[in-house]
Amino acid sequence: MEVALEAKDAGEWVYRGEGAINLVLAYNGSSPDFIGKVLRIQKVSRNESHCEKCPLALNMHECLLWKETKNLVSAPTREIAEQLYVQHVMSPLLGSEHVDAGIRILVSREFLEAVEKNVHCQRPSWRVDAAMVNPLCDSALLISDHAFFPHGILKENICVSVEIKPKCGFLPLSEFIAEGNTIKRSTTRFKMYQTLKLQQGKVSEISTYDPLDIFSGSKDRVHKAVKDLFATPQNNFRVFLNGSLIFGGLGGGVDSTSCMVGKAFEDVLKCIIWAEDGMRTINFLELVAEAIFRSGLLDRLLKVQKLDVVDIEGAIHAYYDIISQPCMVCRELGEGKLSEKYTSLHSIPLNESLKIVRDFLIAATGKDLSMMYCFRPRKTGDLESPYGGVLLESTNQSFDCKVVGWLGVRFGVRCGVWWFEVVALMWQQLWCLRVPVEDEEEEEIDGFWASFIDLDMKPLMKMEYYYELDQQIVSCYSQKVKAQHKLENATSIAEVANFDQSNVMEDAPHSRDTAGNWE
Repeated sequence: MEVALEAKDAGEWVYRGEGAINLVLAYNGSSPDFIGKVLRIQKVSRNESHCEKCPLALNMHECLLWKETKNLVSAPTREIAEQLYVQHVMSPLLGSEHVDAGIRILVSREFLEAVEKNVHCQRPSWRVDAAMVNPLCDSALLISDHAFFPHGILKENICVSVEIKPKCGFLPLSEFIAEGNTIKRSTTRFKMYQTLKLQQGKVSEISTYDPLDIFSGSKDRVHKAVKDLFATPQNNFRVFLNGSLIFGGLGGGVDSTSCMVGKAFEDVLKCIIWAEDGMRTINFLELVAEAIFRSGLLDRLLKVQKLDVVDIEGAIHAYYDIISQPCMVCRELGEGKLSEKYTSLHSIPLNESLKIVRDFLIAATGKDLSMMYCFRPRKTGDLESPYGGVLLESTNQSFDCKVVGWLGVRFGVRCGVWWFEVVALMWQQLWCLRVPVEDEEEEEIDGFWASFIDLDMKPLMKMEYYYELDQQIVSCYSQKVKAQHKLENATSIAEVANFDQSNVMEDAPHSRDTAGNWE
């Protein structure tokens, strides 16, 4: 950590996004040490009575949870533990090629205070209200940015990048899901969470996107998923041209795509998609869907997500056994409702409880990730690129494609003249994974270059939060469904009543008025 950033350096670092725990900056200066790098800085809640130094290490129960992972429990700080977690836990699951663990660099309090001041106006207001840069941290994580085509290969001035947050791609089948929550087995968490977010005012419109479509392995369903994401991007779909955001929200998100925004996006695509007006966006979404379908990246991701076998409703019981505390969930259920399946969870060996919670937290990392697909038009006859090619048949264009995936935070990157921004929660590492694809005509390219970034270690102490949020999501959606059923039943009853009344009127004997006319 010989490099130290001072207050004078703050102006060279620009805001590129944030998650709940970290704020991410991209370098905008000329120092060769930092070009192509991103910096992750820890935040602290404004509700805290005072700022605290960065946490020193794992707590006692986390050491128990990760005891079988090499060197993890002996790490002197939490940041180092998280780097070891990436190397020894996530890397084997997602592919170990091209790992960049990053380096920690010293930062002064004056640097952090200057950063807080500089980025204040760029941050979403609700993020500003919730947290600030922690001025007491003495280091930050510097990571190589692989979310772009490297300098040595980048020959085109045009590069378009697409960020997608696919969300959880399967329906839970756990036997530990409560009877009142069985709707989880037929409705995606994303769809249910949309209802809660609408109620909380976090979105103004419910998205039609279904994560099951993008994970389906069907080209048509993947294409539908991309179109649904474009129609209601929220924080789940963003597009960047040469690193500049051209579609989607920066921090707060964009709920839906208006006609004006759609027209502007169509115009920007002129330099990328060779098509007539009104067709460029359609063709571009087709290109994105083709890249997703062919990359195979989601298959690997889904395996990680499915490590969550028992659902949070099962894992929460194992959690209380690990921390040696009475199970609050069982206490709330009471003796009358306490099922044998829950009591059996409290009877299993500790090692099994540890595995349940460990797998749940690893899967939680996978459910939070984002992916980025980078495209650049390929010149006719250009066979030098080592990246996978995608042929857009509708325009007969070929594109180099680089696939980048990351988990949980929002961050941005810089490469020469272009910027790319993504969303995350805590990011640290990057994996580059070679995924074979079929050769296209006139192409010598044999694969996509895929990377995973921000493989953060989820805190064990958040298990109760995960459970409470899950219950809140299901309760809110269930209430909505019940209200809809009541409304539908009331409407049906009213329609039947109106129908019966009209029949009575038609069948009633007619009478004459005083003038002798039939009424």
